[in-house]
Amino acid sequence: MRLVHFAPLAFSVYIVLLSALNAQDDVSRAIAGGGISVPGWTGKIDASEVRAGRTLNDAKLMKEGDTFHVVTGPAVVYWNPANKATGDYTVKATFNEPKYMNLNSHPHPYGIFIAGNEMGTANQSYLYCAAYGNGRFIVRGFGPGPFQMNGFQGEANSAVHQAPGVGQPVTQEIALSVKGDRIECSINGAVVTGYDKGALVTAGKLSSTDGIYGLRFAHNTEVMVTGLTVSKN
Repeated sequence: MRLVHFAPLAFSVYIVLLSALNAQDDVSRAIAGGGISVPGWTGKIDASEVRAGRTLNDAKLMKEGDTFHVVTGPAVVYWNPANKATGDYTVKATFNEPKYMNLNSHPHPYGIFIAGNEMGTANQSYLYCAAYGNGRFIVRGFGPGPFQMNGFQGEANSAVHQAPGVGQPVTQEIALSVKGDRIECSINGAVVTGYDKGALVTAGKLSSTDGIYGLRFAHNTEVMVTGLTVSKN
């Protein structure tokens, strides 16, 4: 009887220890030749990354033809100040992770942000929807402190593509839409979640759904982005 009860306990302890070791190993990298080489674009790394000693030049944003090539480095948002959306709109882009988890020990997300205000300052606010290559997604933001809309680990959804394995490619089309009093995230053509505007435009979250839009990446991730567009709903 003792063995029957001990085995699950031992396994649970092993998982906790393994997770702790992964977290310790998963510090943000400094990408060689980092910085922003796309004219008109800028970015900002998370405050936690700054406290850890990282800078914006520890991540890389470049353009290859019509494709943005991003390698992180610290968790970061990138935007062009000219890219603004107001009223009812949809912002979308396609994200290709060519080698799933090639820079990290577990899945890391990437996606779209909208409603950016006071961007580049300590008071910046924005909302983002991001997908993982394991079939999960998150909706989070800063206002200016971080907030979560669907929990610490996000949630799984069958619309989110899963990579066949580590080092294999996975692609996600991600969109954020403002439609009347609703804000929705769609992944690969399916609405995966939505919120009333009042739940987001409030103290500690967004100042408005009008604002700058752009790209959001977790740390230690390499992604190719195409088709970043905005359209009126």
